[in-house]
Amino acid sequence: MQIAATVVAVLAAAMSGFSGYSLLRRAPWVVEAMEQYEVPRAWWTPLGAAKAAGALGLLAGFLVPAVGIAAGIGLVLYYTGAVITVLRARAYAHVPFPVIYMAPVVAAFALGFAA
Repeated sequence: MQIAATVVAVLAAAMSGFSGYSLLRRAPWVVEAMEQYEVPRAWWTPLGAAKAAGALGLLAGFLVPAVGIAAGIGLVLYYTGAVITVLRARAYAHVPFPVIYMAPVVAAFALGFAA
């Protein structure tokens, strides 16, 4: 079970890191979505940095478990906020995207606590 938890945590960190990097680099598909959801441009850099920090925190959790737990909680809250933002923008077809990024974080928690 520990191996599965580790693999899923690394996957969650990679996905969140990619998502943060894409937002910080202003990837066209991310910019288009953020504008559609009416997220203020001033928030984009802090939001991207939060995702990147969460990804690093998940990895640091292998050395300091409390940091990984805090990072995981932060990422779940972040992606929950993203789902709410997408729903507020009435972009219902986009709801699966933040859920896809949140799923491995939740799965890593479940596997980690089960081990």
